[in-house]
Amino acid sequence: CLRLGQARLRLRKGFAVDLRQLRSFVSVVECGSVSRAAELLRISQPSLSIQVRGLEDELGVDLLVRHPRGVTPTDIGLVFCDHARNILRDVDHARDAIRSQVSSPVGRVSLGLPTSACRGLSVPLLSAMKQRYPNISVHVVEGMTGTLDEWIQLGRLDVALLYNHRAYEHMAWNEVITEELQLHVPRGSRLARRKSIPFRELAHLPLVLPGRPNVLRALIEQIASRIDIRLTAADCDSLPAIRQLVLAGSPTIMPPFAMAEEIGRGEMVAIPITAPKPTWELSIVVSQRTVHARASRIVAEVMASVITDLVKRRTWRARLSGPA
Repeated sequence: CLRLGQARLRLRKGFAVDLRQLRSFVSVVECGSVSRAAELLRISQPSLSIQVRGLEDELGVDLLVRHPRGVTPTDIGLVFCDHARNILRDVDHARDAIRSQVSSPVGRVSLGLPTSACRGLSVPLLSAMKQRYPNISVHVVEGMTGTLDEWIQLGRLDVALLYNHRAYEHMAWNEVITEELQLHVPRGSRLARRKSIPFRELAHLPLVLPGRPNVLRALIEQIASRIDIRLTAADCDSLPAIRQLVLAGSPTIMPPFAMAEEIGRGEMVAIPITAPKPTWELSIVVSQRTVHARASRIVAEVMASVITDLVKRRTWRARLSGPA
């Protein structure tokens, strides 16, 4: 095997050869002269002779025939020279592969995006990855936060964007933004002109929300319980279906980013909720069990950068939690 540092080749117990010896021997054979090989390698002739002699002693055979005109390899020396060239070529390939990983990392990274953020985030994120790191393949998986959280714990995801993430072993995370949850109604609703709505008034609305144990549903019900009201909400775990239900007249509570296209087209209105204002934190989570650790960290860093840019351009209505 090859070992970094001295990079020694171990062929059998008690036998070890430096890669430097292999290169020296191959150079001597190719030059047909110890003096010419020493000049090429820029080392002294005595030092080169000692290396080749040490190699012969280690192998227990003569590799070269020495004569006044130079040297020629023995039959065993020719066989060993072919093996040495193959070993050196493999080492060079391994070195180049490592350098390539450092300069242009590669790998396939599975990325979990919550349903409410996937539509607005996936295009700018994948475009940024393609431009900056074309050798990293990103597999986007859309799902509810609870499902994504479970999958990253099980190692089925390398990176995920999660709401109100809890700390777990084998994960690293970075809170990137705090997002406000607002009431979404169709443009023609009687509520559409409201500048804000107190949380208590939500108890009188026929809401549609993701079913339990969805993180958003749990957060909204915790707030309702704290101020001693009871909400009436139909369960729906499909964001496209929730959009259609809102357009049909059933309000929902979502971050505006989830409905950005409908709001932009004037089909929906997002109304701030007050007393209290519901918010949640988004964290980028990286599994420590990922096979492509560097590629996964890069995807997380690029995603943080893209999210920061979207927030600064006010495309994503949120507040940055800190340096991303």
